[in-house]
Amino acid sequence: MDPLFLGLLVAVTTILVLFSGVSVAIGLLIVSAGFLLAFDGSRSLELMPEIFFGKLDNFALLSIPMFIIMGASIASTRAGADLYEALERWLTRIPGGLVVSNLGACALFAAMSGSSPATCAAIGKMGIPEMRKRGYPDGVAAGSIAAGGTLGILIPPSVTMIVYGIATETSIGRLFLAGVIPGLMLMGLFMTWSLYSTWRSGNASVLSAGSYSWKQRFEILPRVLPFLAIILGVLYAMYGGVATPSETAAVGALLCLLIAMIIYKLWSPGALWVVLRDSTKESVMILFIIAAAGVFSYMLSSLFITQAIAEWIGTLDVNRWVLMAAINGFLLIAGFFLPPVAVILMAAPILLPIIIAADFDPVWFAVVLTINMEIGLISPPVGLNLYVINGIAPDISLKTILTGSLPFVGCMVLAIFLLCLFPDLATWLPDTVMGAPR
Repeated sequence: MDPLFLGLLVAVTTILVLFSGVSVAIGLLIVSAGFLLAFDGSRSLELMPEIFFGKLDNFALLSIPMFIIMGASIASTRAGADLYEALERWLTRIPGGLVVSNLGACALFAAMSGSSPATCAAIGKMGIPEMRKRGYPDGVAAGSIAAGGTLGILIPPSVTMIVYGIATETSIGRLFLAGVIPGLMLMGLFMTWSLYSTWRSGNASVLSAGSYSWKQRFEILPRVLPFLAIILGVLYAMYGGVATPSETAAVGALLCLLIAMIIYKLWSPGALWVVLRDSTKESVMILFIIAAAGVFSYMLSSLFITQAIAEWIGTLDVNRWVLMAAINGFLLIAGFFLPPVAVILMAAPILLPIIIAADFDPVWFAVVLTINMEIGLISPPVGLNLYVINGIAPDISLKTILTGSLPFVGCMVLAIFLLCLFPDLATWLPDTVMGAPR
């Protein structure tokens, strides 16, 4: 059978299997085993266990559960509420200070926890009622938190970037640095739209909230600064050559647990057990998907599907930006239905040779891919962040939340466009800090 037609058959079958309701990892294993058995014989199935466990034999994977523990220990405390309150006190005199402080709190908490749903829940519980009380439109209040929560998969340390780095054998440190400037740019676009939307709605009078004394501003900082210091310390350790990402993640996880115990009195064995239990569940889920995706990639390569697609793309007489537009369309649609980790692990083996052949930087592409995944987090039918916000504020209809989120989707599309026009937004910082890639 022609490898291209076989690839189309694999794609359709994979979509049908995943839509049947089975977990992503199990679905990938079922599709891989079925096609290997049908087109490569039973002998190829003997290699599946070796490939499955071999994919997990990677020291860099240790950073995933460590960063997850780091985020879970923060998410289990009042750190989100304190972070929100600290920014509100310091930014209250700035026009639109409340929405700016909410988006800033989302960005910082998302960077600390690495979880979009946790960010929406932690910041939204305080931010949404406060913004509504002061007259901000429901769409701005809900949409800004939903969109702000997505920044966690772009601003380092990002588990999504770690997964991409492992799947494509790209430097994780370089990927982390590549997300900094685009993440700040995206946050700026979010803030700009929120302020414009509030001004347009005729509620400009709410843009300046109450005032706080200097004592009130400084008294909350000791509860927030230690977590920020850990984030900066982790990044310094990685880029200062002190330790590997896995080693810094382990130290960061331990320090976050200690600070949660000391500052927020997280001494209860039950509370600590919840942190470790939830972290273990999420880590096993991600590692299971990584291992299954390794088997899926082996199946694509064994049946010459990956090679055939790359060769076919190479023969196409199309502009490389037309090709990139098609890839973005594919990623956007995939992100509507699947979680970011699953999309990266499934698409990376196919897209990476195409990206390199078209002379695109894999590090730059990681940022573009991640923003596409962010769009999926606030877009139906899955749109996990939309449902989290609806759970926090059930009196705000899902339609209003979706309508409020759509302009932020536009901001993300604009960010992708700017990255295409100015690739240095993603590549300048890693090239400056770590040197140009060879």
